[in-house]
Amino acid sequence: MSEKLPKLIESLAKRARTASLSLAKASTADKNDALQKIAEVLESNRKLLAEENQKDLDAALENGLSEAMIDRLRLTHKRIDGMAKGLRELIELPDPVGDILEQRNRPNGLRIKKVRTPIGVIGIIFESRPNVTVDCAGLCLKSGNASILRGGKEAFHSNQALAQIVQDALQISNLPEDAVQLVPTVDRQALNHLLTLDEYIHCIIPRGGEGLIRFVSQNSQIPVIKHYKGVCNLFVEEEADLANAVDIAVSSKCGRPGVCNAIENLIISSKIAGEFLPLCAKELIARGCELRVDKEAAAILGDFTTVPAKEEDYAEEFLDLKIAVKVVNSIDEAIAFVNRFGSGHSESILTQNKTKADQFLKEVDASSVYWNASTRYTDGFEFGLGAEIGISTDRLHARGPMGLEELCTYKYNIVGTGQWK
Repeated sequence: MSEKLPKLIESLAKRARTASLSLAKASTADKNDALQKIAEVLESNRKLLAEENQKDLDAALENGLSEAMIDRLRLTHKRIDGMAKGLRELIELPDPVGDILEQRNRPNGLRIKKVRTPIGVIGIIFESRPNVTVDCAGLCLKSGNASILRGGKEAFHSNQALAQIVQDALQISNLPEDAVQLVPTVDRQALNHLLTLDEYIHCIIPRGGEGLIRFVSQNSQIPVIKHYKGVCNLFVEEEADLANAVDIAVSSKCGRPGVCNAIENLIISSKIAGEFLPLCAKELIARGCELRVDKEAAAILGDFTTVPAKEEDYAEEFLDLKIAVKVVNSIDEAIAFVNRFGSGHSESILTQNKTKADQFLKEVDASSVYWNASTRYTDGFEFGLGAEIGISTDRLHARGPMGLEELCTYKYNIVGTGQWK
């Protein structure tokens, strides 16, 4: 490792820690003003963003990335509008810092308050999607946290442009410029050193493929909030509205196959598989989706073009137009399948039977469990949280979409009248 690289990363982390102390006491008005300025500077730099994003898209084509992965990279006017809208939605959300979570008076006269506070410095390690740069910067600012962003090489030019936009806006705000910093290299050694700086960085949130997340988890000296992968399941139970089920299944897989809340497994009750599967398969295949099916599904689909499913397919996050299909004989079998192969992200049951829906909601082990809705709604915007910084499949300290409240910890403020012991 070059001697300059550790010094660069350590300097960045120290500046972030200093900035975090200022952010922790920043007013809601100053934080909201900074978010508004970022949105405005973002909207006025569309040409720059298009030019820098095109460099990443050209490289992606040269390197043979899939269309789904290229879609994750693309910064359209609509997505730029979405980033700006997300920042303005954060302005409208309550500031979580300073919320009193609990309070009690003790017999000795001590008054104890449990108060929500920022975590401090959050490192976000992410791949592909450049909008993460702005989404995470905005969420961290509103929740009073400094952020260190390290994007992937696929979006390097786009991320640099977006980070510069954020810093340009911070320069004309009352918040410290170092509140948001981008690691200026994709050298893996820079990441390795960053993960050792637990004196300055308080939490790491990796967003990307399972390989990246496992690497970060195994090499970090800093606490990590993980989202290993999004193996989401949709179970079409025998009492489902089949026409609606086809719409949900096709949309949940083909709407944006490269996102973590798209379904990877389609589970069907054997009692309606003969009717439902041909209807659904026709629509999926028409949209270019490959079906990997078990023996029961293969027998039903007959002349349809399918691929025999291997057991490992059911644990695979395809992030592409591929789906694994499983026919089951009972809701208990479906739940066991989901708990075995799902990644704890998002699972859904389609049924008109409330008793079975309640069983699914209770027994499935995942961060988000749905009844008669698509898993694609697992998203900070959809949950009313603003943009999320990630979707945690962990259990501590956050689970599911992580919004402003999940980016805070707490401390106890104790007020006495001279007590001692």
